[in-house]
Amino acid sequence: MAIPNPVGGLGGQQRILSFAIRDKSALYASYMAFINNGGLFIPTNKTYHLGDEVFLLLQLMDEPDRIPVAGRVVWITPSGAEGNRTIGIGVQFSDQDKGVTKRKIEEYLAGAIESERPTHTL
Repeated sequence: MAIPNPVGGLGGQQRILSFAIRDKSALYASYMAFINNGGLFIPTNKTYHLGDEVFLLLQLMDEPDRIPVAGRVVWITPSGAEGNRTIGIGVQFSDQDKGVTKRKIEEYLAGAIESERPTHTL
């Protein structure tokens, strides 16, 4: 299960999100392969705006270390969205990441990325 823990800034300040994904199905549902550099959907009730900068401390599966990755909000699923979709934000990984996080996620999802199963975004 994915567990967000937003910390920090208000307004235009950068926010830090600690986010853990413990299983492959939760990672599949959160991963946004269709975004340049890759990204993740993060369930949250906090208010964000398109373009807000965020900093993720991402823990994948049973890895002991968190992956630090900068990103930007490129997707918002608001309260009351059609189809009872989960409220949250989509964060695009920044160019600074150089594809490291995207490659790591895609290694975990090998063979599942082309699946027709629904995700939190599409």
